[in-house]
Amino acid sequence: MALAAIQERETLSELAKRYKVHQVQITKWKKEFLENASAAFEKDAGDKYADAEKQRLYAKIGQLEVERDWLKKFQSNWVFRPTSSHDQERQQVKHT
Repeated sequence: MALAAIQERETLSELAKRYKVHQVQITKWKKEFLENASAAFEKDAGDKYADAEKQRLYAKIGQLEVERDWLKKFQSNWVFRPTSSHDQERQQVKHT
C-alpha cells in the first residue's frame, strides 16, 4: 500500500477506499517507508539480524546441552511412581 501511495497513480482517498484504511494511516506508512527505504540496501542490515538470531540459537543450544547433561547424570536416581490406580494395581501384582 505504501508503494501504491508513492507511485501516486491514485489519490489518497481512492487508496483509502480500496484498502479500507484511513488516509492519515496511508500517509504515515508512506512517510515511514520513505524514511527507512535506504535500510533495505544497507549491507549490514540483514547481517545484524542474522548475527542476533545466531547468538540466540547458540544460547538455546547451550542451555539444552546443560539440561541434557544434568538429566543424564541424575537419570539413574529416578524411581517410577505409578500415577493411575490401574498402574498401582499392576505394580502390586508384580511384587506379590
